[in-house]
Amino acid sequence: MQKAQIKHPFLTRRDIIGYAILAAVIFVLFPAILDSFRLNLFGKYLTYAFVAVGLTLCWGVGGILSLGQGIFFGLGGYCMAMFLKLEASTPENTAIQSTPGIPDFMDWNQLTALPWWWEPFYSLPFALLAVVAVPVIFAFIISFAMFTRRVSGVYFAIITQAVVAILAILIIGQQGYTGGVNGITDLRTLLGWDIRTEEAKTTLYFVNAVLLFTVLFVAQFVRKSKMGRLLIAMRDQEDRVRFSGYNVASFKIFIFCLGAAFAGIGGAMFTLQVGFMSPTLIGIVPSIEMVIFCAVGGRMSIIGAVYGALLVNWAKTTFSESFPELWLFGLGALFIAVVMAFPNGLAGVWVEKIEPLIKKFWPGGAKDTVAPAAKPNPAE
Repeated sequence: MQKAQIKHPFLTRRDIIGYAILAAVIFVLFPAILDSFRLNLFGKYLTYAFVAVGLTLCWGVGGILSLGQGIFFGLGGYCMAMFLKLEASTPENTAIQSTPGIPDFMDWNQLTALPWWWEPFYSLPFALLAVVAVPVIFAFIISFAMFTRRVSGVYFAIITQAVVAILAILIIGQQGYTGGVNGITDLRTLLGWDIRTEEAKTTLYFVNAVLLFTVLFVAQFVRKSKMGRLLIAMRDQEDRVRFSGYNVASFKIFIFCLGAAFAGIGGAMFTLQVGFMSPTLIGIVPSIEMVIFCAVGGRMSIIGAVYGALLVNWAKTTFSESFPELWLFGLGALFIAVVMAFPNGLAGVWVEKIEPLIKKFWPGGAKDTVAPAAKPNPAE
């Protein structure tokens, strides 16, 4: 008798509807109704969505709660900022410095030569490679050290938060090499293209959006693959998966490194979109906010992570503009309200409230098109 198999389609009807709505919002609605300043703000919010998608894979799918995603976001951002800063630090632009040709913060700290590890960042291909490679290498070191020793749960979360604090302190302390608490600022051009103009910000917004959808489809592929199903099994019954002969640590290391790669891309796009990178984006508070993005969007939903990042950051900006002294309380109230009213986040709102309406007007439109198990052939 042939063993029955269940097909797992790459995109169900629910997924197609969700991606279509998200694409319409990002590519059509926002550019149509927002001015250039607000569109640039939402471009910045989209960079956080890269982190949220990776964290959804780690936390929602793999059961790995990381409170240190700001590490990888910052490392990717600093790699891009180093290239942009070197391009802006030509001898002609730094002629008034005591040592022309090096970044201004190095000159202020009395450095007379560019450090050797800055030299490769004169090359854009190297910088683009480093945007992904440096966070992945750092994530591999952390995850290999932890997961091979079966450190997980709250212990892993606390360790990642401690690493965030250490890295932020290290960056601030090495002011002559990293820009210190001010970070790397005054970033002007990308291969001669002025990234400070409104046209450049709009172009970067659309580049951001295209890269985000690429990351979304990579995450969707991983989740629908056999690895994704194993990650869910490890999240629910790790010991059973281990006793079945699978190397649980290797799967955890892979998904953690993939989330770091996504965060690094987001950090690089943040640097381009906003024009600076500082250690304030690597600290404990930003890393916790990144977890909130997933909680609000629904930690089991890849698309929900994007909506969560957009909603939380939009609320943060709105509250800070309207109630400068109370905006933190407003943001906290929003988070508490969403979590209490909708424990599964915005994705839960879709499943519980919106899908019934879709079923009413489009019978079968909201159902996942998963083929039923094949019936056994009596002749076999």
